[in-house]
Amino acid sequence: MSGVISLEHDTPGLARSYDQAGLVQFRHGKFLIGPLAIKTGEHVLDIGTGTGRLAEFVAGLVGPNGRVIGIDPLPGRIEIARLRQSDHLQFHTGRAEDLSGFGDGQFDAVYLNSVFHWVADKRGALREIHRVLKPGGRLGLNVQDPTRPHQSRALLRRAIAETGLADHRQDSNPVLGLTDEELRSLFAAGGFAAYRSELRTLTDVHEDVNSLLRWSEASAFGNFLEAFSPSEREQIRGALARLVETKRTPEGLPLERYLRFAFAHKPSTGN
Repeated sequence: MSGVISLEHDTPGLARSYDQAGLVQFRHGKFLIGPLAIKTGEHVLDIGTGTGRLAEFVAGLVGPNGRVIGIDPLPGRIEIARLRQSDHLQFHTGRAEDLSGFGDGQFDAVYLNSVFHWVADKRGALREIHRVLKPGGRLGLNVQDPTRPHQSRALLRRAIAETGLADHRQDSNPVLGLTDEELRSLFAAGGFAAYRSELRTLTDVHEDVNSLLRWSEASAFGNFLEAFSPSEREQIRGALARLVETKRTPEGLPLERYLRFAFAHKPSTGN
């Protein structure tokens, strides 16, 4: 992925692939939802909802007297998410940095599942989240931590090096993420209290290198290996296939992902 993230690379095919492989993000998201202690009747905002799988789960927690709204900047993914809509589950296009469609103190909880590292204006997004949360409202998010790249990324870097393509394009393939210290500072600047975070190790099992690459391309909405030509990508795919096959077990290809889960709340009035 390059340093400039484009939403224009997304396609209907990538959106469908993301939805089909969405169980990966869904499992990670359930680790995020638990500590938020979402209750029946609450109003919840899912920022970067993708195709809405996790929001649908949360809608089951709040029940018919609650409400869940999911937003995402990619219209193709919202189109799929709307197939999951119900009376208390709605989806709209939108960005974390601009929540002007929502009133002050509208939500009991806001979460971003593997989304915050994509947000360009993180301080602006946190200010908006703080505004739309009720006093005492909870925020939860998970992000990559640049100090602990995913196992698939480490293997990808090795594959690129083995093909002899590790030139300046390798340097433009950063790990998008935030350290604990960076998150703590951002949360404090945004007015949040009781910050806590934990780096968790999660294991994804892929069928083969093709399923791994499909997931990587879909979850990055097209911003994946875009600096390489089609023939170079095929070279990288071959080298990566050889590397990941060394990890094969009877269940498939288990690869570790490392996500930092962070939580805080908006102070109650007068605190």
